[in-house]
Amino acid sequence: MVSSEINKLSGHYPRGCTFLNDDWDAIAPFWFPIAFSHDVTDSPIAATLLDQRLVIWRTSQGVSVANDLCLHRGVPMSLGHINNDQLICKYHGFHYNASGACTLIPANPQASIPARLCLKTYPVREAFGLVWTTLSGDGSDANMPQLPEWDSPDYQPILPDSIDISAAVGRQMEGFLDVAHFAWVHHEAFADRDNPEVPPYTVTPTSQGLRAEYLSTVSNFPKELQHRAPADFKWLRVFDVFLPFAAILRVYFPEGGRLCILNAPSPISARKTRLFSPLCRNFDQDQPLEPVYEFNRQIFTEDQEVVESQYPEDLPLDLRTECHIEADKTSIAYRKGLAKLGLSKVYTA
Repeated sequence: MVSSEINKLSGHYPRGCTFLNDDWDAIAPFWFPIAFSHDVTDSPIAATLLDQRLVIWRTSQGVSVANDLCLHRGVPMSLGHINNDQLICKYHGFHYNASGACTLIPANPQASIPARLCLKTYPVREAFGLVWTTLSGDGSDANMPQLPEWDSPDYQPILPDSIDISAAVGRQMEGFLDVAHFAWVHHEAFADRDNPEVPPYTVTPTSQGLRAEYLSTVSNFPKELQHRAPADFKWLRVFDVFLPFAAILRVYFPEGGRLCILNAPSPISARKTRLFSPLCRNFDQDQPLEPVYEFNRQIFTEDQEVVESQYPEDLPLDLRTECHIEADKTSIAYRKGLAKLGLSKVYTA
């Protein structure tokens, strides 16, 4: 029996894992968002990351994340409740503390509790209004996206709803980084089919991924507000990619305005993605937020229609699989970056 088969049988990989073993191993050390912080209150909630079912709960010690499974009789802990900082199983009332240790078996309160009767927990961070975890990382912040504007008093943090996408996370990420689709996919929102040209732009490697700087005349204002930009204004868009699956887009608006969008997709499974998109801005802070939510959803919904229709469904890392043009510099660099992480050429996520 090969080692990957042994790992699956021993529980190294989630039950029903849709990823190739080597791909799962390459991705699992990184941080991913799994919930909004504001949703983790006085009751446990369920989430899935890389096919692993998780429970998230909050105590006086902070947020905890663990496998969503009570080892006594296999009931999801997300069905339970919290009392006195204890997460309590719905089936037999087993109590677990914030570290996942079982502290009480109500049916046999005097019994010695086996050490193996505990929840498998994971490192947790709260950042940008989201709960993040890593399934096999060491808990360091080395590969967390960096968005200092979020905590700056000069910026207004905004937290749109998440979007569930029936597509591979790599396809969603590449769509976010693509600048040639503006005129064709987003022509109703902000772009113009009469302005499809992508001027030359630069892509440079960074310690965590890559940076692309793109200057063009494509306005980032919604169609109804495009009169606010001077006719000759050049729009600078800077993409910072944090491999494998996070990116920050900074858009430079007229009069010193800055819009920062964190594209933070969470791979539920190989072809199901939950997209979180926290954003912040240093302008229009006295304006209502509903138009911002609507515009954000319009953009990502327009992308969703395309991404969900692509095939092969998986993002091909073998550059010979698809044809490329000069405007694809960011996509090409991104695919090469994923390949360097050890992901397979026929990438399954």
